[in-house]
Amino acid sequence: MEKIISYPLSILFYLLVGFFLVLFHPIQWVCYKLFGYQAHKQSVVVLNWFLIRCANILGTTFTVKNIERVPNGKPIIFVANHQSMFDIVSIIWFLRNAHPKFVSKKELGKGIPSVSFNLKYGGSVLIDRKDPKQALPAIKGMGEYIQKYNRSSVIFPEGTRSKNGVPKSFAENGLKMMVKFAPDAYIVPLTINNSWKIFKFGMFPNGLGSKVSLYVHEPIKVSDYDFQTLFDKTHEAVISKIK
Repeated sequence: MEKIISYPLSILFYLLVGFFLVLFHPIQWVCYKLFGYQAHKQSVVVLNWFLIRCANILGTTFTVKNIERVPNGKPIIFVANHQSMFDIVSIIWFLRNAHPKFVSKKELGKGIPSVSFNLKYGGSVLIDRKDPKQALPAIKGMGEYIQKYNRSSVIFPEGTRSKNGVPKSFAENGLKMMVKFAPDAYIVPLTINNSWKIFKFGMFPNGLGSKVSLYVHEPIKVSDYDFQTLFDKTHEAVISKIK
């Protein structure tokens, strides 16, 4: 029955998502080219508010807990589990004051309205997962960027999304490179729940009534621990709240 009801709602959902992605592509271009970083960043935030409203059509709700824990005026490394593309939408909207930037696969850097433009010009980095020699210098640059501007990066150590909410193993290299070049940063572990349920049937139709939640854990100051301790504490925090 859920699938039957979902078909017309999913069609409307994708039509509206496509509409807003196409609409905001030239808006981002104008904001970036004529008015600079802050205007472009705000256009991306507004776009993601609309994308959250699109998900509401499916009965999806979004909540965030402990947002007050996010440090102000400090470089931040958000480390999160990964369940769907709405992890990114949620982070951009709810954690917008931290200016989150992403480490994304290079394939997303072209051909997707709004998404590709933001990844290329909004401060994120695109990496080739098959070429570690290219990926690590790019992540190094991200670390230097957040250190200099007191902004934030987002790392999904699982690499690929979990299709059923069960976390995959966490890789160390990206986070290790990031903390090396952002020594004043705080790691903020994030736990995301239920965003995978939006796509539990695949890309079409969508799941209905998903209760997506974002849990913000206590920040961990990078300079207070050796890397292995940082990694273990971060991993433990993230998986501790996965339902």
